[in-house]
Amino acid sequence: MKHFLKETDFKAHELPGLFALAQNLKQGRGRHTPPALAGQTWALIFSKSSTRTRVSFEVGIHELGGNPLFLNRNDIQLGRGESIEDTAKVLSRFVHGLIVRTFDHSDVERLAAAGSIPVINALTDFLHPCQIYADALTLAERWAGAGGDLVGSLKGRKIAFLGDTACNMAYSWVLGANLFGMKIALAGPKEFAPTAEFDAFLAKEGYAGGYEFTTDPFEAVKDADVVYTDVWVSMGKEEETKERIRVMSPYAVTAKVFAAAKKDAFFMHCLPAHPGEEVEQAVLDNPRSIIFDEAENRLHMQKAIMATLAAARTQA
Repeated sequence: MKHFLKETDFKAHELPGLFALAQNLKQGRGRHTPPALAGQTWALIFSKSSTRTRVSFEVGIHELGGNPLFLNRNDIQLGRGESIEDTAKVLSRFVHGLIVRTFDHSDVERLAAAGSIPVINALTDFLHPCQIYADALTLAERWAGAGGDLVGSLKGRKIAFLGDTACNMAYSWVLGANLFGMKIALAGPKEFAPTAEFDAFLAKEGYAGGYEFTTDPFEAVKDADVVYTDVWVSMGKEEETKERIRVMSPYAVTAKVFAAAKKDAFFMHCLPAHPGEEVEQAVLDNPRSIIFDEAENRLHMQKAIMATLAAARTQA
């Protein structure tokens, strides 16, 4: 059974086909969409609130001919103590796929191991692979040009990630950058540097030492093709708000910091953004800010991922 729990669940040789499918689905939207999920119901189990993730998945399932079924964790027996394994086994008898947005990454791993249907990681505290693939598509559309090599256009490019470099977005971008053949530099406070546990995970994936870390934001953005940031206070970390803002303030993406990257660099943010904290409003409004394009591409890339996993299950 093929799942999408981390970036490397799709191998390098599978990426060109996946990205091409996402682009084709995007270009054909509103005219013709292959009913890849016809007659299927895909369940969304969400322990965290969401705008882009929930809407893009529900719309995507519908446009692929399927039926989305939203399940808040507290509305099902999982919220009353039923084991993850039993939940996976039961839902595997009812639905054709699971999309899970939760806190602990081990939850999606356990659901995938115990069930018999595809599981997609729609965000955990460790990784956010759907966002990274949508981001990569957004960049590839610009760098490859019409009819160009989407995945190949990413190779050798540099991304700089500023702020909390021990968060799920930073970790996912490190893993994704290595998979796509990109370079990545992280800049943030030492106390929010990637952990030893993440380094061990990265080594296990075959990318030991696959990033640079610095406490100097200007060093990180030098020669960068992309400047990326995320909120400093993620869900579940609200009690740390004051301290996080204090120590991360030097890593805000200001107009001055953004100008220190390549002159044609793009700014990206997975949203929602907090202007005046991790990024200045002037950067969000910059013509090279592509935040809403990457948000839109969540829909198209996730449709490609679901269609590919559904096809793989049929062929298995």
